[in-house]
Formats: sequence, structure tokens, C-alpha cells
Amino acid sequence: MSVRIETYTPVQRDTWNQFVKEAKNGLFLFHRDYMDYHADRFEDCSLLFFKENELQAMLPASKNGDVLTSHAGLTFGGLLLSRRATVSFVLAAFEQLADLLKEKNFRQFVYKAIPHIYHQQPAAEDLYALFRYGATLYRRDISSVIDLRNKPSYTKGTKYNLSKARKAGLLVKESNDFATFMKIEENLLRTKYEAKPTHSAQEISMLAKRFPENIKLYLVYHKETCLGGTIVFQTADVIHTQYIGITEEGKEMGALDVVIDHVLQNTSQKCRWFSFGISTTEEGKALNEGLIKNKESFGARAIVHDFYKIDL
Repeated sequence: MSVRIETYTPVQRDTWNQFVKEAKNGLFLFHRDYMDYHADRFEDCSLLFFKENELQAMLPASKNGDVLTSHAGLTFGGLLLSRRATVSFVLAAFEQLADLLKEKNFRQFVYKAIPHIYHQQPAAEDLYALFRYGATLYRRDISSVIDLRNKPSYTKGTKYNLSKARKAGLLVKESNDFATFMKIEENLLRTKYEAKPTHSAQEISMLAKRFPENIKLYLVYHKETCLGGTIVFQTADVIHTQYIGITEEGKEMGALDVVIDHVLQNTSQKCRWFSFGISTTEEGKALNEGLIKNKESFGARAIVHDFYKIDL
């Protein structure tokens, strides 16, 4: 099968964004208005794959020296597939891609597969192609999710915290006050993990304005005091807690439990999955047991985020 590959240019922006909307595993994270917010930090090297003159796949990708990654600026970024793309096409696309990367003197291809919960239709053709072309699974992060069509019960501890929070009169509101939340989040990450958020307050606020149906902030209050909250990213089938940040006072009052419960109760009719994200570090080799225990207290259970590499 003949497959033609083109390197993405801004002239193809509208074509790219339209394909993302129609792909069977497309997400707003791959829209150019999202991907390009940090274009100054990554050298884009995204690719488009054609069968004759029909666009059937795209690869969000960036390059760093002689390594191509799909995509270094995103949590994941595998092959986006048309609903018409077949296994034979994807195998041929990988063959052409390997030849192209060798021709361009790339040393390695790093592939960050899209977790299956983000597929609107089955879309594992890429995993088979990775196997066929000798890719190595070098990293596996564990993520905690809840099936919203079959929600499990909370643990006794979570039920107790919810009761305590409600007796204290804690209220959850949808908000646009990203600056207040990000101050809490930044302080939490700095003091607990010596880390920084991926997004600044200005960046996440800008992205929320660009994608108001996909990025939402929920804050929890005790009277007039904000105790923290969560920023969620909502796609066709998944609600994902991109950030959760609660003050020490809020933790004592059950603010974490009440804000998560609020999101679960008010969004369960919109999506199939609720995702807490990963609880691993050191490329999946270290598990934060306290963090994942908290997620599991809401009934969440494990899926994996897989990372592959192909040495060229």
C-alpha cells in the first residue's frame, strides 16, 4: 500500500483541526489552539499521512536533536486515525515513517500512546504496528479511573469526610478564578514535591477561554474562604482532573472529598470515564502509594499510560 507523508506547516492548520474533530481518537489537546500555546518550548515536527490523496492519519510530534517524540509537550500524542484507517494502512504508515526518519538521520522515535479510554472507537492499530516494528515498552505509568456507567461505592473514610464537609457548610462552585486556584496549586507542589505546575495561571486561563467546553474550574469554599479545587479537562468520553489543589485547612475539613464528589455527581451523565491521572514517577518505576490510595478511596481503579521507543 502506498502511503505519502507530509510535514505539518501552519498553512495546514484548518485541515489539521478539522481532522482532529473527526478522528476516532481525536481530542481537543491536539487542536492547534492548544498545542501551539507552548510552541516556543518545542520544535514541532508533526506529520500527516495520506492514502493516495485522502488524509487518514496524523502524528502530533516534536523533535529534539535526533529524537522524534509524539509529542514532548503533551501527556500523550499517538497516531490520530481517520475512521476509515485500516490495520494495513497503519502498518504501511509505520513502514514509511521508519524510512523517513532514517533518511532524516533521526536516531530514535519515542511514542506516547493514547490510553484506550480516550478512543471514541477502537483505535489500537498503532499498538499492533509498534509490536510489528520492534518497539520497546520502556515506561508504563499507572492512572486511576472510574467507570461512570458502573460507579463503585466510596470507602468509609471518604463517606465520613463528605459528611464532615457538608456539616461544615462547604460549597462547590464552578469558577473562572484560575489565579486564586493556581496560587494554591503552586504552593502545594512547591512545598510537597519541590515541583511546579505544567501551566502558569495565565496559560491555563487563556486555554480555558479558548476551550470553555473542555476546561473547567471547580472551587470549594468555606463561607468566603477558598479552600482549593480542581481543574478538569473534559473530552468526548473522559473527565480528567488535570490539577487538584487543597489547602491544609481544606484537607482537615474534607474539601478534597466534597469537590471530587461534586464533579462526579454533576458530570457523570456527560462522559464514560472519570480520570484522576497518574500516581507514578521515575518513568513508572516508583508508585506514590498515598496518592493512589486516595484516588482508590473514591472507587477508582487502574489503567496504564504506555511509552514506546524505536531505535532507528
